[in-house]
Amino acid sequence: MLNGLTELSEAVSKALSEHQGDILELNGLTELSEAAAEAIAKHQGELLCLKGLTELSEAVAKALSKNQHGLGLMGLTELSEAAAKALAKHRGDDLCLNGLTGISDSVAEALAKHQGELRLDGLTELSEAVAKALAKHQGKLYLSNLTGISDSVAEALSEHQGDFLNLNGLNELSETAVKAFGQYQGRLMISARLRTYLA
Repeated sequence: MLNGLTELSEAVSKALSEHQGDILELNGLTELSEAAAEAIAKHQGELLCLKGLTELSEAVAKALSKNQHGLGLMGLTELSEAAAKALAKHRGDDLCLNGLTGISDSVAEALAKHQGELRLDGLTELSEAVAKALAKHQGKLYLSNLTGISDSVAEALSEHQGDFLNLNGLNELSETAVKAFGQYQGRLMISARLRTYLA
């Protein structure tokens, strides 16, 4: 871990890109240049974690999207459509955006094109439009901070095209939601109590 670093020169970034460990954590960084992002995106470990970034330009998002492994951007509290489209091209197996508490329809549409695991565990509510957009995602989808969803959102999410959907935070399911999720073709992660309704 190198969380004490608060700034990163291009030279240091290039050196860090050759880091041999599985995880490279640079959570002290609150800003990142495009050149530095290009360099550290070459890290070959399992996870590149940049929790200190709270916003992301399209250029930096494009640079980071070249990372071929897990990318953790849990500090982002907002995301533009342009940056989302760039991140959607990330070809690593895991994109973590757990700091987002809400996303627009267009951002959801963009992120749904990401081909790996998509972690949006910071979302506390979903509109039907966002749910329909995210349902197009073909990888594992994590939405474990949702405590309640409408019937229309449940029906939309039940059409999720991936093989895994995490809704472990749900407190209740209506009869309509139970019927919808009963048709889900992938693995649904919900609490043990709610799982009994789907048995």
